[in-house]
Amino acid sequence: MNHEQELAKERIAVELERSRRRSNGLTLDALNDDGLLAQHSKLMSPLVWDLAHIGNYEEQWLLRAAGGRESLRPDIDHLYDAFENPRADRVTLPLLTPEEAADYNDRVRRQVLDVLDAVDLSPAVPRQRDGSDAHRALLDSGFVFHMVIQHEHQHDETMLATHQLRKGEPVLLDASGDVAPLSPPDAPEVLVPAGPFTMGAVDDPWAYDNERPAHTVDLPAFWIDTRLVTNAEYLRFMDDGGYQTRHWWSREGWEWRQRRNAVSPAFWTREGQEWSRRRFGRHEMVPSEEPVQHVSFHEARAYARWAGKRLPTEAEWEKAARFDPGAGRSTRYPWGDEEPEPRHANLGQRRLGPSPAGRHPDGASPLGVQQLIGDVWEWTSTTFDGYPGFRAFPYREYSEAFFDEGYKVLRGGSWATHPTAVRSTFRNWDHPIRRQIFSGFRCARDAETV
Repeated sequence: MNHEQELAKERIAVELERSRRRSNGLTLDALNDDGLLAQHSKLMSPLVWDLAHIGNYEEQWLLRAAGGRESLRPDIDHLYDAFENPRADRVTLPLLTPEEAADYNDRVRRQVLDVLDAVDLSPAVPRQRDGSDAHRALLDSGFVFHMVIQHEHQHDETMLATHQLRKGEPVLLDASGDVAPLSPPDAPEVLVPAGPFTMGAVDDPWAYDNERPAHTVDLPAFWIDTRLVTNAEYLRFMDDGGYQTRHWWSREGWEWRQRRNAVSPAFWTREGQEWSRRRFGRHEMVPSEEPVQHVSFHEARAYARWAGKRLPTEAEWEKAARFDPGAGRSTRYPWGDEEPEPRHANLGQRRLGPSPAGRHPDGASPLGVQQLIGDVWEWTSTTFDGYPGFRAFPYREYSEAFFDEGYKVLRGGSWATHPTAVRSTFRNWDHPIRRQIFSGFRCARDAETV
């Protein structure tokens, strides 16, 4: 085994351990058995389901598919199949207990580390994930291990959404200190010049199938906000009758607003002339300079129209995030190809919420757009679909099953997203009515708009 593979395997082992430590911290270390077995919202699974699901997913892909080993628990595969069992029904299943789930996950992980030690993670040549050699493609530069690490972190973010919906006393510590500097941008918006750029992942061993293939997109010039929309800005929309004025809403959005009787972002409550919010069991006044979060696509679009703007398309967001006009190339992150550090972005649950707008200037894009990575997932106007030449890999249910079904694309990650599970090409998607996710937005407008 060469030195590069040694380093790659060391990194994978470290990230596997980090993801499991985080998962256990959100489940076994946070709540008793009753809290883990309960369904805190019909929108979410019982936390114990998520805990065993990550172990079962790891077993299927790292022990069986990558390592060629026999199943440890073939009898539970159907219980932890996310497509077979809707979230609202999972509480009725004969799930593993928290103790059984922890034991099962530990057994899987011990064998996974043995598999990691034995497999060949060298790059496949040619690097073509077309199913012709599925096993080699899985191991190509560690892809399947990266997929499993990201999958666990994605469920950790889902667990955090469950904790936000959970009633009861706070159980998560809020390490709210923010060491990154605060430096608001010089201008409220910037002009992204017209022209082509490379959209999608070129040669990234962490990228999912829906980020591929890389392709050229030629966009007209457009303006995009340098900051995320803040609570203070969103409150002006509310105070101006934004939730009561039909004109600002799409037909679907207005129907949703009326059905839900929505008058504010989720978890907000009016306190006299001000607003408070519930955040992981704590009540606090809404901080004005934080990016607004827990808003649906419909709310984001209504605000943008009220402001005389619109939501950016997915392609516009990515060009603003990763295209460097000076160098004439697309980078992995807004700040370049260097992996995220605390000075770049608020990621990985370092604090239980977004940083104030203007924080992390070191993470700005070459055009000066801030906080494109971390803090809140950003709604775009694009419906989720495959790129030209898309090929599902390693299974169609990760991406393809959701194409063109009304899901809207979100970009950029949130404060709850782990650094390994986000980059400027990463695509998230959800129903336009969803608000339990850590979602916010920024606005854009056409270049000719006055």
